[in-house]
Amino acid sequence: MVRVLGEDLQAATLHVLRGVNSDSGLPARSASFEGMSNFVVDETLLFDALAECRVVKSEAEIEVLAYVNRICSAAHVAVMQECAPGMMEYEAEARFLFECYKRGGMRLPAYTPIVASGRRAAQLHYGHAGAPNAGAMRDGELVLMDLGCEYCAYGADITSTIPVSGRFTPDQRAIYDAVLNAQLALIAAVKPGVSMKDLHHLGERHVLSGLKKAGLLVGKLDEMLRASMGAVFMPHGLGHFVGLDTHDVGGYGRGCPPRPKTPGACYLRTARTLKAGMVLTVEPAVYFIPELLSKALRKPATARFFDTQVLSRLLVIGGVRLEDDVVVTRTGCVNLTNLPRSCDDVEAVMAGAKWPREGIKANAY
Repeated sequence: MVRVLGEDLQAATLHVLRGVNSDSGLPARSASFEGMSNFVVDETLLFDALAECRVVKSEAEIEVLAYVNRICSAAHVAVMQECAPGMMEYEAEARFLFECYKRGGMRLPAYTPIVASGRRAAQLHYGHAGAPNAGAMRDGELVLMDLGCEYCAYGADITSTIPVSGRFTPDQRAIYDAVLNAQLALIAAVKPGVSMKDLHHLGERHVLSGLKKAGLLVGKLDEMLRASMGAVFMPHGLGHFVGLDTHDVGGYGRGCPPRPKTPGACYLRTARTLKAGMVLTVEPAVYFIPELLSKALRKPATARFFDTQVLSRLLVIGGVRLEDDVVVTRTGCVNLTNLPRSCDDVEAVMAGAKWPREGIKANAY
């Protein structure tokens, strides 16, 4: 190593990787080898430079991410059309992986698959070894499916929420529409110059507005936002970069805006201002998490917004999340994910309708 670097390459300075992953908090271990002391070593530049290279994707990278999204979207549709009461959560996981492996030549999930039905959907990272998608999906429940695979190391991160029976109840439809309307507004707002922090707050506003329309919340929307009610129902960030990692790097690098400190927004994996070539998830949600709801109901500042009778009726929903992957363009964004999203479309596809529907234009990638 010393001979190659010193004599053959005549390296004056060795740049080695040293930094902390802003998601995990884990440090990257610096390289070390015998004879390294013979060189000038810089540990300050490489980590941020490589992370920044991964923030803005090349056209070739976007092409791979678009392919992964097409295959994973089709696999989500296959699960929708097979879903039925009595099916095990792990069966839905297996069906998804089968479609990705057989149709797309994929070899690995991009992350631990999540298939959470009923109240289990209130667990944000259900599906791990301690809760391995082992529940039965029952008639009348919703099932939240956060499923993605990777190809050539690039992954998709996609979440659908569907009715196990194939038909939404009125309450399920009301909560689902609150999330869907938020997602549609957010995707329409994605463009260069917009900050992730502002998008997060926009998502909270639309979610809370939808919950008010559903009869769960009462009072003035601006007062709900000041009381951080958004974090009660969506205790995670609005989205994150996606690429070689599901939660890709570059969120809080050198010179980036700091992590927000307000409830809800503090969970954002980046607060950066968007620019063309970034690929990120847009994933608004509503969860009925007993611990967070109990805490909010004990505080007069937040308890005043609840209709508790409606809340008691909605707890069985567990959670609704809709997650698509988008690429920022010069004028807006392109949604790489292609799934039935409206309640009517979900019900039609679960009943056997084709997707994509005829006449639906494919995205630019």
